[in-house]
Amino acid sequence: MKQLTREEVKRHNIEGDLWIIIDAKVYDLSKFAAEHPGGKITLLHKDIAGQDATDAFYTFHRHNVLQPNLQIGVVEGESARMVIRNAGELSKGPHTEPSWLQDGFSSPYYKDSHRRLQKAMRKFTEEVIYPEAQEFEISGKRVSQRVLDLMAEMEIHAMRLGPGKHLLGRKLMGGIVEPEEFDYFHEMIVTHEVIRMKARGYGDGLLSGSVIGLPPVLNFGSEELKARVIPEVLSAKKFICLAVSEPGAGSDVTAMTTTAEKTEDGKFWIVNGTKKWITNGTFCDYFTVGCRTDGGYTVLLVERTEGVETKPIKTTYSASAGTAYITFTNVRVPVENTLGPEDAGLLVLLSNFNHERWVICCSSVGAQRMAVDEALKHFNQCLVLKKPFEAELPVIRQKLAQMIARVESLQSWLENVTYQMNHMSYREQSKRLVSQISLLKVQCTRYAQETAHDAVLMGGMDFMSQTGLGKNAEHYRSTVPFDALLGGAEDVLADLGVRQAMNKFPENVRL
Repeated sequence: MKQLTREEVKRHNIEGDLWIIIDAKVYDLSKFAAEHPGGKITLLHKDIAGQDATDAFYTFHRHNVLQPNLQIGVVEGESARMVIRNAGELSKGPHTEPSWLQDGFSSPYYKDSHRRLQKAMRKFTEEVIYPEAQEFEISGKRVSQRVLDLMAEMEIHAMRLGPGKHLLGRKLMGGIVEPEEFDYFHEMIVTHEVIRMKARGYGDGLLSGSVIGLPPVLNFGSEELKARVIPEVLSAKKFICLAVSEPGAGSDVTAMTTTAEKTEDGKFWIVNGTKKWITNGTFCDYFTVGCRTDGGYTVLLVERTEGVETKPIKTTYSASAGTAYITFTNVRVPVENTLGPEDAGLLVLLSNFNHERWVICCSSVGAQRMAVDEALKHFNQCLVLKKPFEAELPVIRQKLAQMIARVESLQSWLENVTYQMNHMSYREQSKRLVSQISLLKVQCTRYAQETAHDAVLMGGMDFMSQTGLGKNAEHYRSTVPFDALLGGAEDVLADLGVRQAMNKFPENVRL
């Protein structure tokens, strides 16, 4: 790269001949000035044109705004000062990563395979998923088959379902984790890293429906059904979603009105009804559907066929999620597609909720950690650039203190619950962890909204949804309320958690 002196750069300070210095690198903005979103007049200012504009740049922009093709040289005798995190690397600074990833800290929960998986997943997310996520979150396009195929190649779809027999014989993330040693901490890491795409609608579109729609097939489907459906879904050749919520039945699954009645010969179910707010429903091939039957509730795997109609629902986040309204009109479903016992479908659904809510907790804690990372880096950047007023500093520090305290406490609770999951069977989890996971989910989503509020540190920049220093804070603030509803509304789960705890409370205990 060409060596240039500061004096030489100063001579290029007019329209049509405009150079600037950013962190010891020289950029030729002669042509770019006319395209600058802030107008060319900003770049032609006497303190910018031909000058070192490092501080001015980092006051308003993220590092990735810099266009490498505009660099023409480096400042002679100087080197870059900024520490920029490359794809796959850990974030710098206290509390910007969970303690087990920070130098000098230890944890009883994680071993070498967890660290290898974390490193590989972060690199994959930031190099493969993130670029498309940022583009498609805005355009509303469905996740590309290219990304899904690359994830399938690394067996990420399979890992997102947690430990189990479905992993046996698979080469997880190129072989860095053995299927037999894969546990819920590995799955938590996968979820934490995938969430770093920082695009909520696209993130749900990245087959979140499979994470909650396929487990009932895995755990309650016939061997024939599993042999046919699971390979198709885990290879991303076909797609599945969970269809339980209805216009009049959200958190209360017993209020479902969708019906399934058997034909006279007993070979088929006839399904009629509607489902609403179904993630990925617009593009799914399979639907795991909760139905009301003569003796209770039954869960069926419904294939996209005659009588199944899906319509997109407009939400406040990206259409990439494929959120759908589904109508079932006299849909014929083979009885072989019954998941679990007939008329005992609540067992199937309720056992599935534990894992779904735990995954939401993992996602929430991961997203809150990123909010803390963003806020700490912005605050540090302001201090370095001497931007904040002294009177504001204690107020901002208090916000940061609360954000850090929330995410660290949630991380500890989540890790404790995850440890218990590793030492319980699927059936034991559904008996013992309902209260723990329900209350953890309530705490996660309530803290998340407080953190999203406190993360607004940049004034007007925090309301720019697609550009600028505050774009991630704005995106998080505007989409985080969804978590309070997914997997069961906060108030419903709070009540459920306490009721479950009281059911196990000894009758003979007194004050």
